[in-house]
Amino acid sequence: MILETKRLILRPWCEEDAEDLFKYASDPDVGYSAGWLAHTSVENSLEIIRTVFSAPETYALCLKSDGKPIGSVGFHRNDIAETDDEYELGYWIGKPFWGQGLVPEASAELLRHAFEDLGMARIWCGHYDGNTRSRRVMEKLGFVYHHTTEGLWVSLLGETRTGHVMLLTKEDWRKL
Repeated sequence: MILETKRLILRPWCEEDAEDLFKYASDPDVGYSAGWLAHTSVENSLEIIRTVFSAPETYALCLKSDGKPIGSVGFHRNDIAETDDEYELGYWIGKPFWGQGLVPEASAELLRHAFEDLGMARIWCGHYDGNTRSRRVMEKLGFVYHHTTEGLWVSLLGETRTGHVMLLTKEDWRKL
């Protein structure tokens, strides 16, 4: 599946994207706030494409101007979402593209896809304490605060954090 917005193409990841992925995912500021370690090599990025980014509904976030990935956006069910009619939204983008509204743009299209095409009823989204950029994306998209969990173990980083969870229902999305 390929999704488009005004400035972006959301498409499946492919192995040829490993160098572009490494270019942005190797920045420690990018992954740490989201709970994962910076990529250490192009081979490491290729392994992430083959394992993590090969999951259904996981998209390379690409500028229309050149089609190269600058981040990722997608859905999963491994943390908060537990039923067949809900997903958890996850996203990140390379540091040179922060503050341009690209993640909200991509995520808005993904939410449309989830509610209209996939029949989802609820989309969850979470951020760790201090990740105000991610919280702001959620607020722009219409998510509302649901709960906070203290002492979350972040296995990829080997530390505990405080997590904040937000929710967007199909009914609330329709009102936006």
